[in-house]
This record gives sequence, C-alpha cells and structure tokens, in this order.
Amino acid sequence: MERTELERIRIEKIERLRAAGIEPYPTRANPTHTIAQAVQAFEVAETGGDPVQVTVAGRLRSLRPMGKVAFAHIEDSTGRLQLFLRINEIGEEALKQFAELYDLGDFVEAAGSMMRTRTGEISVHVSRITMLAKAITPLPAAKDEVVDGQVVRHAQLSDPETRYRQRYADLAVNPEVREVFRKRAAITRALRDFFDGRGFLEVETPVLQPIYGGAAAQPFVTHHNQLHQDLYLRISFELYLKRLLVGMLDRVYEIGRDFRNEGVSFKHNPEFTQLEFYWAYADYEKVMALVEEMLAYVCDTVLGTRQFEYDGTLIDMNLPFKRLSMRDGILEKAGIDIYAHPTAESLAEAMRAKNIPVKPGAQRGKLVDALLSEFLEPELIQPTFLYDYPRDISPLAKSKLEDPSIVERFEIYVGGMELGNAFTELNDPLDQEQRFLEMGRAFASDDEERHPLDEDYLQAMSYGMPPTGGFGMGMERLTMLLTNRPNIREVILFPHLREEK
Repeated sequence: MERTELERIRIEKIERLRAAGIEPYPTRANPTHTIAQAVQAFEVAETGGDPVQVTVAGRLRSLRPMGKVAFAHIEDSTGRLQLFLRINEIGEEALKQFAELYDLGDFVEAAGSMMRTRTGEISVHVSRITMLAKAITPLPAAKDEVVDGQVVRHAQLSDPETRYRQRYADLAVNPEVREVFRKRAAITRALRDFFDGRGFLEVETPVLQPIYGGAAAQPFVTHHNQLHQDLYLRISFELYLKRLLVGMLDRVYEIGRDFRNEGVSFKHNPEFTQLEFYWAYADYEKVMALVEEMLAYVCDTVLGTRQFEYDGTLIDMNLPFKRLSMRDGILEKAGIDIYAHPTAESLAEAMRAKNIPVKPGAQRGKLVDALLSEFLEPELIQPTFLYDYPRDISPLAKSKLEDPSIVERFEIYVGGMELGNAFTELNDPLDQEQRFLEMGRAFASDDEERHPLDEDYLQAMSYGMPPTGGFGMGMERLTMLLTNRPNIREVILFPHLREEK
C-alpha cells in the first residue's frame, strides 16, 4: 500500500517499539473491567469500600504529555475514562515511550488504581501501560478542545461520503453513530419479543429462489453451476411464508435480508432487512390493530416514549393511528376521484387536465401510484393507515366484495414515507392463477410490476390456505424514524455505493 508521511512515521514507531523489546500487536489482552464496570466499582468504593484496582483496555482518544506526568483518555464500547500517568509509578523510560511512541487511535491496556483528580474526574492512576494494537492510519480529521487549560486533540469525521465508505472509521470516532446501530439492534429485539409473546413462530425461508415473487421489484440473478440453474436473490419472503400457513403453521414471521435490483435513494438500498408476518384467520383490519400495537410496543421498549422528533417534526405514535382511504386521500390532495376513472385512459385524461405528467402507456395502477407518490405520501407525517388499493397493483391481495377492482390492502405512512404494506391475503388458487396470467400479459418483461407465474405456490394454495392477513416492513425505515436519520445510509452499516473513480 502507498503510505502517507504520517503513516510512515507510525510504522517507524512500530520498529522502535520492537527494537525496545515491546510487541506492538501482542497475542493476549487481560482487562479485568470494562470502563463502565471500573467507574461503577470506584463509585461504590468511594462510599467506604477498599481501593479499586483495575486493568482496562480501549482506544486512545486524547493524549497530553506534560513532562513528568501525562494525561490521556481511552474509550471502549461502554464509555470513556481518563488515564493519569506519573513518572514515579511507571518509570522514566515507560513515560518517555508513551509520550513518543503512542498515538491517537492506538489500543492500549492500562493497569492501576481508580482515583479522582483534583478537578473531580474519575481516572486510573496507571502503574502499567501496554500497547495492544498500534494504529498505523490516523483517525480522520481532528478537533481541538481545551481541558484544564490544555489543548486536547480528538478525532472527528463528518464527511458523509467518507463516513459511508469507511464505516469502521465512522464508528470509531462518532459515538452517536454507534448509538444508532445499538438502537437498531434494540428495535429488532423488541420486534422478536413482541411476536414471540403473541404466539408467532420465527422461521427462515430461502434467500436463493428458483422463481422470485411477493413484491414489485426487479431481482438480482445468479447461477448455480452444478445444477445448471439460474436463481434469484429473493425480493420478498411472502410466497414462502404463506406456504407455511398451508402447512398449518398459523402465525409465522421472519426478519431477514431482501435484495431488489432498483435505484438507490434516501430510502432505498439494493440490500435491506425486512420484517414480514402472516396470521391465519385474520384480515387487514386485524392486521392494522396488531401493527399499531407493534409500533407502540417498539417505541415504549426502545425509546421509552411514543413521541419523538423526526426531520424537525414531533411524531406522535399514541393509539389509534389515523385511517384514510386511498380514494379520499387522492381526492383531497390531487382533486381527482380515482373511482370516477375506472380505466387508464380516463385517469390519464383527468391527470393531464390538471397538468400532471403522465407516462405514455402506463397502466391504471401505475397512474394511481404516481398520484399517491406525488400528492399524498409527502403529507402523511403522523402515523396513517392508507387503505383500499387498486387490484392491478396488488396481485396477492383479496378483492373487496362490493368492488372487485379494489383490494383489501393498506400501507402505513409515518414521517412522509411508507413504513409497511399489508393485505387481506388472496387465498383462492383459481383467482390467483388468473391474476398471475393477467400480470404476465399486461406488463413488459422488464417491468417491476410483472409477477412470474409460480406453479408451486399455486399447488400449495390448492391444498387450501386459511383466510390470512399479512404485513411487511423495512427495518431500515423504522430505524430511520426512531433514530431521526433522514437517509437510509445512516442506518445501514455498509450501504451500497457507486464505485470510486
């Protein structure tokens, strides 16, 4: 690798450490306490216990050599702690090595007794310090802070492009980023607790599938060499999870990865995590009620409140959520009654009359979806169930008895973005077969709304599938919402990025 001048200086320090008989990458580390445990033990001892001896380990965050003493801060995953080094305890040579050969970013182990400095800061009075891993590359950028009259340098990283490409550096220097991913893990745990506590069974379904389906998206294609077979990375779990209901598993859920060969935006990434659940003997109204409970539970568990800020607005997740039919919402915001325009031609004419752009040859469902995206979605800030969708963009949902062109489907919107999608699931195998055929004829082969005919799924349905309600939600979008992050890349550890030129 081509090295910078600073990196070459640090490599020289590695050579100097080894020349002094010090291995800069030792095999063993022996901390007795995390930083949080060390602080807690000292606070207990301050009330009358014995002196606390600790060995702690972490990354050097600040360095202040001051002649015969030195101050430093180390950080681990539980917190930050000051080190106080004095020539009397560690010796002249060790203090000199610390001042000359240690740098910000190095991992060290420090042993000593816990104390408070004259300024009241809890610290380790160090009797021994050991290098655990020498950092060759300096942590990105720096900012200065005055502490006790001394200038202390701290690593800092703020450029979004660098943060996403070097997430390891971003995590190393930005504690608030680490907190986002701790919160994401807490959200996942809360969801598992919620469904496990309600009798749902967590399952796993294939990632590599011979036929893709269950969502409107282009798949990624791969090839199995031994089987001489093209396979697809799944775009949804839906069709496999519903097969399990045929097999008498009445309540199932899965949290896993989906892959969609689509554009990247502030709310889209080609690889993402999804929650889907399916509930026998339920319909979309029961699912609405369960989703309300689910989101309230996650807020209570992870945030401790149902009110929080997202993108400058106070979001209120107290129940019940607003319910709005798609027809009423589009009529209010776009001034078009989609029920009065049952064909694509009629709806396109109504849109042109209001100077709304129309894609030539677009199906009616696509036109409705365009109206939704343009006029309605950005207005749905507080949690809202938008329900009753056109049949031709919902091939897996059950039609309403009073109007077969409308299906029992809802999407939940919060903060101006779709959070989840749900149906009263179609369980008539003959109707499902006909819809697959219609979708194949109506859309071009490269259209994301086109669903291939899945004969095995139809075979499963032919054995009988109970009335079912189902729901899917992107975990990244929920995490964006609960961590007040406006871009999906902020909540994915390693988001997909264009190749650097």
